[in-house]
Amino acid sequence: MTESTHRTPHLTTALTGPLQLLEKKILSHPKKIEDWFETQWEKYTAPIYGSVDLRNAGFKLAPVDMNLFPAGFNNLNSQFFSLIVKAAKTFFTKHFPAAKKILLIPENHTRNLFYWENIKTILSILKQAGFDTRIGSLIPLQVESFDIETITRKENHIEINNFIPDLILLNNDLSDGIPDILQNLNQTLVPPAELGWHQRLKSEHFQYYSDVTQEFSTMLEIDPWLITPLSRHCGEIDFMHHEGEECLIKNVDILFEQIKKKYAEYNIACSPYIVVKADAGTYGMAVMIVRSSDDLRSLNRKQRTRMSTSKSGQPVRRVIIQEGVYTFETWGTDNLVAEPVVYLWGEQVIGGFYRVHKDRGVDENLNSPGMHFEPLAFTDSCEHSEGCQNRFYTYGVIARLSMLAAAREMMEQKK
Repeated sequence: MTESTHRTPHLTTALTGPLQLLEKKILSHPKKIEDWFETQWEKYTAPIYGSVDLRNAGFKLAPVDMNLFPAGFNNLNSQFFSLIVKAAKTFFTKHFPAAKKILLIPENHTRNLFYWENIKTILSILKQAGFDTRIGSLIPLQVESFDIETITRKENHIEINNFIPDLILLNNDLSDGIPDILQNLNQTLVPPAELGWHQRLKSEHFQYYSDVTQEFSTMLEIDPWLITPLSRHCGEIDFMHHEGEECLIKNVDILFEQIKKKYAEYNIACSPYIVVKADAGTYGMAVMIVRSSDDLRSLNRKQRTRMSTSKSGQPVRRVIIQEGVYTFETWGTDNLVAEPVVYLWGEQVIGGFYRVHKDRGVDENLNSPGMHFEPLAFTDSCEHSEGCQNRFYTYGVIARLSMLAAAREMMEQKK
């Protein structure tokens, strides 16, 4: 394929700064990297699927979020659909060889038609992989062109209209908690319901990620900061009642000093910034950009209201304080700000897309109204191929490090 076929965006800082060295290091050692991953996947089982939001600052490439219940499969490059089906089939054959019938449980909403395009894509993946798949909802739902049945429980299993699944695939992040109907089943739920956003914390995931990148960076002889966002967190916070803000301000100041130290080490001229966001949840809700701790001292009521609730109106009681990572990638002739989102099925990268926003800057949250998506092509796996020139292989490596962190997170949760 040609570059125009890839629809590869212009990388503003691709030829300057430490990332060039990091990229060269990764692209010149694929066998070493793949062998390392292979030993890791022998120890840890990857979640069934996931998506990783990346930011490429030129001097740094790092994940800023990791979702275990990803929507957006409809935004992947359709040219690689057969590879996605193969990855799904490989994962089930390896980890759930007895599974023949799968029940897919979606989110409890009907108005987001793009979300249902995502469900349609997942359903198509599973059916083409050879599984008898149905959609079962936690509540009565009616969506045009979808055959959706409400699940029922009989003793210790769930079913829909006498269809008893061998495996239950959640595409519902359970932000509201695990409903009684899904508790204490003799059927396997993937991902585990305990990893829903009612319980899972981003701060814990990034601690696992930090441990993973320490090991990976030692193996590859690089500075882990180049692929790891610094982060901190406090105890409970209540923005509306001004509770916990002293701890928040204190840790923001500490994190700013840590970032400034690394910027000085690498002679980076950019101004550090920090992202404060809900420690659980998706859809880019309850996210705030902080350029100094004074921003936190002067929050107005509108800002406090926006930070006080997340998806489904769930109250925000914890936040993660994360190093802001610039995105110096652009899309198209208008040079719109963009960031890659990489998708995985099990341990295998299956593609991704660019999140593009015409009204956001390089240091702002792109996961907000007005964004759109452009498919990302992975043209060559680069596995065991010395001298590979596919720059997106680097993205795949970082995304798999995040998936490995989630695998460790999942293993710990089972203990």
